[in-house]
Amino acid sequence: MTPTHPATGPSADGLDARLVVDRGGFRLDVALTVAPGEVVALLGPNGAGKTTALRALAGLTPLSGGHLRLDGTELDGTELDRTPPEARPVGVVFQDYLLFPHLTALDNVAFGPRCQGASKAEARARAAEWLDRLGLAAHSGAKPRRLSGGQAQRVALARALATRPRLLLLDEPLAALDARTRLEVRARLRRHLAEFEAVAVLVTHDPLDAMVLADRLVVVEHGRVVQEGTPADIARHPRTDYIARLVGLNLYRGEADGHTVRLADGPPLTTTEVLSGPVFVAFPPSAVTLHRERPSGSSARNLWRCEVAGLETHGDQIRADLTGELPLAADLTTVAAAELGLHAGAEVWATVKAAQTHAYPV
Repeated sequence: MTPTHPATGPSADGLDARLVVDRGGFRLDVALTVAPGEVVALLGPNGAGKTTALRALAGLTPLSGGHLRLDGTELDGTELDRTPPEARPVGVVFQDYLLFPHLTALDNVAFGPRCQGASKAEARARAAEWLDRLGLAAHSGAKPRRLSGGQAQRVALARALATRPRLLLLDEPLAALDARTRLEVRARLRRHLAEFEAVAVLVTHDPLDAMVLADRLVVVEHGRVVQEGTPADIARHPRTDYIARLVGLNLYRGEADGHTVRLADGPPLTTTEVLSGPVFVAFPPSAVTLHRERPSGSSARNLWRCEVAGLETHGDQIRADLTGELPLAADLTTVAAAELGLHAGAEVWATVKAAQTHAYPV
């Protein structure tokens, strides 16, 4: 998806926020600027502050400091200026959807417009239009217990959109779905978000959901933004161990001198890039080749003696967790793992060609 207006800084349109929330020993301090037509994903581990940020955007958790402006209107900042949640032009799709069990799909969607003062006929007409747009016209009379997980998710989305929000918040919108349904619904949701003309903020811990649905990622750890950028940039240039694991890379930080990067606590790495100063070095587990004996005549410039700490299935491959001279992850086929006789405690030699590494400035 391409944002309708690139988010280059605060403007009268879209979201301009600095969310500061103090809760006991935890402090959230996250700045967000999102343009109309843009989808931003807040991504981070459990406890990072994603849900707190979403609740602050929705008005369910007051700010301790900072500000929250939507289309130039101040919604939160001081106790006197604070707009109550029900008066905000905000739609929310909750993780468990929270559909009213006693209402049909049509009446669930019509609930929001009715609360905004629309007549029953007008609210139902708007609800019917949204159900039709989301491919649910045939299920308008069904109650939530009769809907599949994917259908319930789309009803929840229709209910949020029927209020004509200027800010759409999605809290782990695919988490309640099984793997097969998730694939289909993710594709549908991407199409619907691409058509949404206001601001959309997605909260998730799933990297695939974030990469597929969002134009831009904002990664939060310990209540702070640690990296933001396009999915491609985040995947290629991770800046924390969490992000590296998320996108499936081995990541190290060291001091570069030409093709050599010296780690603070580990062996030197040889890279193709010629750099100087503090850098990150990353390479995928698939770039690692394992040997039971020290390879002779290998063209790999990087060679380390390691020990297998553990093995686990990773997709259609085996991922080996290695310790020793350089802790790293290596992916190999089940056939290769069997031929090498890998097991916890096995000693191996790991090699990575310099051409398969990627170094970039800190």
